[in-house]
Amino acid sequence: MIYTLHVNGDAREVRDAAVGESLLFVLRERLGLMGSKGACEQGECGSCSVLVDGNLVCGCLVLAAGAVGQEITTIEGVAPEGSPSDVQQAFVDAGAVQCGFCTPGLIMAAHALLERSPSPTELEIREELSGNICRCTGYGRIIDAVQRVAVVRRGDA
Repeated sequence: MIYTLHVNGDAREVRDAAVGESLLFVLRERLGLMGSKGACEQGECGSCSVLVDGNLVCGCLVLAAGAVGQEITTIEGVAPEGSPSDVQQAFVDAGAVQCGFCTPGLIMAAHALLERSPSPTELEIREELSGNICRCTGYGRIIDAVQRVAVVRRGDA
């Protein structure tokens, strides 16, 4: 099967794909976008989170062929190559990255939240990030990073 996906603003042709391949598999194995991680393969950990038409989804649960005609944004597409997005920089500044395995999914979830709710409460942040499992940071620094971005975007800093 051959089809085209719109990923990070570019049309990307997918060749020799099986109909049942997940979006995560196609992004990593067919298109070489290694930022999204595969861990549980059941939509429980959030490490494979990407945006499809602005909606946060677990790439392991979405059929790639079903995403044809939709705009897909991966961690590689949230900022121009070589310069971090404000969310990525806040994660670094807050010390919210340790092993880094969960970081792409958490950053995608934070981007989705901040687009919908520019001034999220701590409870809203916790709820939005609850679909992402991190075993290193304990979430405090992650929540701090999201709050930092919200403050800067509002102009309170």
